[in-house]
Amino acid sequence: MRLIVALFLGLLLTLAGPVAPALAATEEAVLAGGCFWCLEHDLEDLPGVLSVESGYSGGKLAQPTYRQVSAGGTGHQESVRVRFDNTVIRYDKLLRAYWRNVDPFDGGGQFCDRGDSYRPVIFTTSASQAVEARNSLVSASRELGRPTTAIKVPIRPLAKFWPAEDYHQNYARRNGIRYRYYRWSCGRDRRLDAVWGTRARASDPWQQAAGGTRRKALLSSESVEILKEPEPGSAANLPS
Repeated sequence: MRLIVALFLGLLLTLAGPVAPALAATEEAVLAGGCFWCLEHDLEDLPGVLSVESGYSGGKLAQPTYRQVSAGGTGHQESVRVRFDNTVIRYDKLLRAYWRNVDPFDGGGQFCDRGDSYRPVIFTTSASQAVEARNSLVSASRELGRPTTAIKVPIRPLAKFWPAEDYHQNYARRNGIRYRYYRWSCGRDRRLDAVWGTRARASDPWQQAAGGTRRKALLSSESVEILKEPEPGSAANLPS
């Protein structure tokens, strides 16, 4: 009888194929960096990132809507929740990609999007994330050759992440033409190149400004057209 059971179990294992590896060590990060369409798109293709979701964080209003947040007064920022396998991409590397996709000198919004709902914030989900976030701020300031007081990105413990409306999710992929025009007209990449140079949008290891020389960020904003994000059901939301 034992021999029959053993043969049966062996057959099942053969049919099932290799034993699945242990579940990935999934971690979450919540980051605000201006328009969530852009930050979602900037981070979603990093190796080890499992998913990126657009939403709202930082305020006390429950179940906020895009209209409420963009009108101001809620305390929420447009943000993204990143789920990642920390055995493939560590939190510190994810933060490097985040920093080089934002303008750390602008606490009044990001690029052409102005106001509190667009300000950059690192929301931490644990004490260890808070330590790594503070270390990353110091590293960013050194790479840019600027004092930490010039960095306008607060680090705050996460209270709650509220997912945004469905029409905001995966916006860049579903509305490619409109997204690319918005990003170009907002001057996002021009500003990133001016601040970070060749390391813009990269997750490479930190570097220190050569010879202690300060990288001069262009503090004057370019005059660019601000495109309002569309309401659900508008023609602009049709897939491109």
